[in-house]
Amino acid sequence: MKVIYYAYQILISPLLLLLTVLTALATIIGCSVGNAAFWSYYPGKLWSRAMIRLLLLPVRVEGREHMDAQQSYIFIPNHQGAFDIFLIYGYLNRPFKWMLKSELRQMPFIGKACESAGFIFVDQKGGPRKMKETHDRARQVLQGGVSLVVFPEGARTWDGRLRSFKRGAFQLATELQLPLLPITINGSFEVLPRAKGYVNIVNWHPLTLTIHPAIVPPPASADAAQNTEAERAMMQQAYDIINGSLRTQPKELPAGSYNPED
Repeated sequence: MKVIYYAYQILISPLLLLLTVLTALATIIGCSVGNAAFWSYYPGKLWSRAMIRLLLLPVRVEGREHMDAQQSYIFIPNHQGAFDIFLIYGYLNRPFKWMLKSELRQMPFIGKACESAGFIFVDQKGGPRKMKETHDRARQVLQGGVSLVVFPEGARTWDGRLRSFKRGAFQLATELQLPLLPITINGSFEVLPRAKGYVNIVNWHPLTLTIHPAIVPPPASADAAQNTEAERAMMQQAYDIINGSLRTQPKELPAGSYNPED
């Protein structure tokens, strides 16, 4: 069956590429002519669903009752692999902006589409000044009543384990008094694990998106140390919630393939 599934992927790969290019063009053109709120979200949502359905991957979503339709959130999912994007974009059913690594800006079509959609690029190697610019941009987006998706690990896992969290999303939650919504993704690592030095083929595996109850930040304090302590407590709480729902078995990696700074 695996051979048949791999052959099927090769057969439909031109269609997947065409859909990606058309989605990027629709986003770029649509956002430039008006109603950016629509064009920055719905083409990507339809593209994500089409990609998953064409690859015959079953999806289950749990916990939508934990989302308030009138509330903006900072969504904080774990980052198992490339298919996290399709799963969140296609099945969360909430308009939002992404916080993405700046390297994605260089991707043909996709980088320009993300920029046109108003997504936030993070320059992780740009130092404190660049990080401040990123946080300032995120504050502007969130104050407009829009939700934001941030991968708190900062990068995809290499072996299936949950990586340590960075503080950015939790600082924003404290400053803007917005609830954090933890999300656990299962199956994306098995579908397409992170690779180094070679290209992986998609594996058939069910995908699950589990939405947990919101974490509400305590009122911001004038004492910076107190805020930092509260943010660390939220980080630990979110980590425990997401990690407690993970079903991925850690993968044994070849020597030298893991770079904890990536």
